[in-house]
Amino acid sequence: MFRLLSKESNIFSAPVYIGVLLLIVIGFNFLDFNRLGILSAAITFAGVALGYFCFNAIALNYQTHLPLFLYTAFIFALYPGNLDIGIAVSLFTNAIILLLLTNPDMSVRKNSYVLVGVLLALNFIFLPTTWPMSLFVIFHIIGTSDRVGLHFFRLCYGILVIALSYFSIAYFLDMNAWDDAYFPFGKFRPSKNLQDLFWLIPTAVMLIHAVWDHFRNYNRKSPASKFKYTFLLVFSVAQLITIVLYMGNSYEYLLLLAFPCAIILSRMLKFLPKSWLQETALWLLILSLVGFKLANF
Repeated sequence: MFRLLSKESNIFSAPVYIGVLLLIVIGFNFLDFNRLGILSAAITFAGVALGYFCFNAIALNYQTHLPLFLYTAFIFALYPGNLDIGIAVSLFTNAIILLLLTNPDMSVRKNSYVLVGVLLALNFIFLPTTWPMSLFVIFHIIGTSDRVGLHFFRLCYGILVIALSYFSIAYFLDMNAWDDAYFPFGKFRPSKNLQDLFWLIPTAVMLIHAVWDHFRNYNRKSPASKFKYTFLLVFSVAQLITIVLYMGNSYEYLLLLAFPCAIILSRMLKFLPKSWLQETALWLLILSLVGFKLANF
């Protein structure tokens, strides 16, 4: 199976996987038709579908089927059906931000920070616990921009536009109460009853091995590969902060890591020294995800 998934993908691959994604979303929602559920499912589908195009934008997986397959497997295992609208919007905005920040056209990247600020503000309004994503963008500006002050101003301007619009609408609708959810920096409590995550231990171990192996062979990698992998790791850390601090028993938060995990694990599988290790690790990963899905079904 690994050899089959290692074949180069083509222009028809992404639409096929998006079709499978559509069947997954419909399959988990066909018994629960309500307006909010349909809206959440539509935004989730759009966000996850955009993720397929992010693989080509980051270009770390040699245009193979393996990352696309793993990404689909993660979505199948982690998508609960009745996904919270906040997480759905976060998946959508994260995908657009990644596409903007990885655009090969430098002028597009430099001029996109106002839109990135708008997306970050919308993301915060729908799900305040995703504030670490702002730290990811700030670190990206500091690490890649030749005019840090200008791009940081553009980012803040985009955030300010949405903030003023939001408070203006709230004022005219006479919404004067303050929701404590918009200040998610208070009491952090350890999550309890996380025994279902036991099924994901093999996946977590492989992720740790993949990151360790990357830094072990860091000097052998090209500058472009180092930059893109670091970009992906910083993005993953931002999502991991949200998950550790706020997930609790809401396992759908793990969807925020589906895209970077698919890339990291597919690279690990590709560089394993033996073919039988590649096949065994792939099936162990699949069984881990299927076991987690059955435990939460």
